[in-house]
Amino acid sequence: MWVRSTMQYRTSFLIVAFGNFAVNALDFVAIALMFSHIDTLGGFTLAEIAFLYGSSGAAFGLADLTLGSMERLGQRVRDGTLDTLLVRPVPILAQVAADRFALRRVGRILQGALLLGWSLTRLDIDWTVGRVLLVPLMLLSGAVIFGALFVFGAAFQFWAKDASEVQNSFTYGGTTLLQYPPTIFAEELLRGVTYLIPLAFVNWLPALYVLGRPNPLGLPGWIGFAAPLVACGFAALAGLAWRTGLRAYQSTGS
Repeated sequence: MWVRSTMQYRTSFLIVAFGNFAVNALDFVAIALMFSHIDTLGGFTLAEIAFLYGSSGAAFGLADLTLGSMERLGQRVRDGTLDTLLVRPVPILAQVAADRFALRRVGRILQGALLLGWSLTRLDIDWTVGRVLLVPLMLLSGAVIFGALFVFGAAFQFWAKDASEVQNSFTYGGTTLLQYPPTIFAEELLRGVTYLIPLAFVNWLPALYVLGRPNPLGLPGWIGFAAPLVACGFAALAGLAWRTGLRAYQSTGS
């Protein structure tokens, strides 16, 4: 329904989608301008950072397209309109995710995919079967991990009522973090996004293997192949948190 509504104003949709694309593209331009003064950042070249930036952006874009509307759940909890979704014979998670579905977010996916493709033409990678398979697995696993974060954030809003900015700090903030090489961050942060909130499995750990880079935490190179398992486990935990939050929902009392 929302897609059909969007397509009623195709010119408007194209302008907004292009704006979404351009904003993210200009963000990378700022990084590229830094390389007019430096050769590497944290030991990573511009092409390698483009690989990180593109993979993070594409993975987040997929999650944002499908589950980005979850941040509106807090409003529905506060005003009680979630009750109208509970009486429909459709899973609540699917309804909330589809609420005001924004097709314009495809611009972020396109920008990330194009940048990732450009980086691959610039990098001198020893392509093996494992590296070839790991690139699409990295994107899909990253999208699942970001999607799980959206669901975790939505589940938290059943108690917090208005915590969309907390959710955004992990989703939008997480993708910004992953656009830069892990070597520029403190070891404590790297451990946190590896063992507590597995953002490192979105692209850092798989990318280090693809690029032939050592792991700053001393983890083995094959750990990047664990991204699909980590993504599935994290999604399962997010599903459990969602069901727990939904059972705790008490409406507005009015």
